[in-house]
Amino acid sequence: MYNRLFDKSIEPALPIAKVLSIGDELLIGQITNSNSAYIGSVLREIGIPVTRMVCVGDVEEDILNEFEDSIKNFDITIITGGLGPTHDDLTKPLLVKFYNDRLILNEDVLAQVESLFAKRQIPMPEINKHQAEVPSKCKVIPNKNGTAPGMWFEEHGKIVISLPGVPYEMKEMMSEIVIPMLKRKFNDKGLQFFRSKTLVTTGISESALYELIGDKSSLLKGGKLAYLPDATGVRLRIDVSGSDETLLERNLNILTENLKSELGIYYVGEDVRNEVVIGNLLRSLGKTISVAESCTGGMISEKIVSVAGSSDYYLGGVCAYSNESKVKILGVNEETIKSFGAVSEQTAKEMAIGCLKKFGTDFAISTTGIAGPTGGSDEKPIGLVWIGFVSEYDSFTKKFIFGNNRQRVIERATQNALNILRLKLLKNSPKN
Repeated sequence: MYNRLFDKSIEPALPIAKVLSIGDELLIGQITNSNSAYIGSVLREIGIPVTRMVCVGDVEEDILNEFEDSIKNFDITIITGGLGPTHDDLTKPLLVKFYNDRLILNEDVLAQVESLFAKRQIPMPEINKHQAEVPSKCKVIPNKNGTAPGMWFEEHGKIVISLPGVPYEMKEMMSEIVIPMLKRKFNDKGLQFFRSKTLVTTGISESALYELIGDKSSLLKGGKLAYLPDATGVRLRIDVSGSDETLLERNLNILTENLKSELGIYYVGEDVRNEVVIGNLLRSLGKTISVAESCTGGMISEKIVSVAGSSDYYLGGVCAYSNESKVKILGVNEETIKSFGAVSEQTAKEMAIGCLKKFGTDFAISTTGIAGPTGGSDEKPIGLVWIGFVSEYDSFTKKFIFGNNRQRVIERATQNALNILRLKLLKNSPKN
């Protein structure tokens, strides 16, 4: 770890932090621990590195051992969870035990808890009054969204902060109270602030993207550029650091704009999904979309309607999996399927045309393919997908081969269909 663990005379210039998550539900996978990732990211922004994240269950000995480790090895520990009113919520009583403290009634907290129940127009259970009892040695961190207040302990230069495990409660307490307090506390330590932006790309592989833009080390001047590939594309995270927050933000914005210009058509947006960009484009154009899907099984429509307000531009979709449904619902010519097959350029085009006519939309997109693991041939292998696009003035089809993993084929076909739609909409946009 750090030299300080071996030589107590050596003190690092900057504080280091630990995140401790408490709860059996986290260990058994019943709840995903998103709190630690959030805390790590916001602490990093103010120059406080998290060097350890730990998750323990509702076991007294394990929790106390982690408290001991926190005081021994870390300047700051942020604890989440275990602040509820029931018997298995151990964090507060164990902090009282650890600090050899006692509970006192905090009238402000009691008023906040009573106010929450009054707003909900339900009687407050007696057990919730105990949440207004806090250790006498702590500073109370108000929780305006819930009944469990946070606690700030500070002894011998070591800070221990306890927050609720409910994410939306914890996040507001961190951003509005804890982070400003930590910045004031360590302002004289010369904290290096960190800022990041994530640019989303699609339609290009990680290696091809690297060939296009490189590592940008000369441009970044001490910053970092990370390539983060996933099923939907490659995200580019720009990291910069410095002691002047205003200058840092300005430099990050300049770097971001320079990088955007080099990405060209592959650039989707800043930390945004393709379907959100598509929705914004359709709304700005005043146009509508419909979807005809075979191998993607409705995933394209699912992505589009996941965006709030999609009813403004999405009129409907058809999942025509069988040949019969392609003919009866979408009007694909039987002879087309007999001559060229269900997975063909011709069928993809007719599916899109039929969808456009059925829903009366301005644009339509279609997919037909072989997702596997069976059904392929030498001529038409597993992973073969045809994607079609039509409008009143344009028609377009493209062939892809996505490999032999069924789920990957479906996901990649969905993403590429959305990308084709995005690019077509960009061509129709007044800005282009």
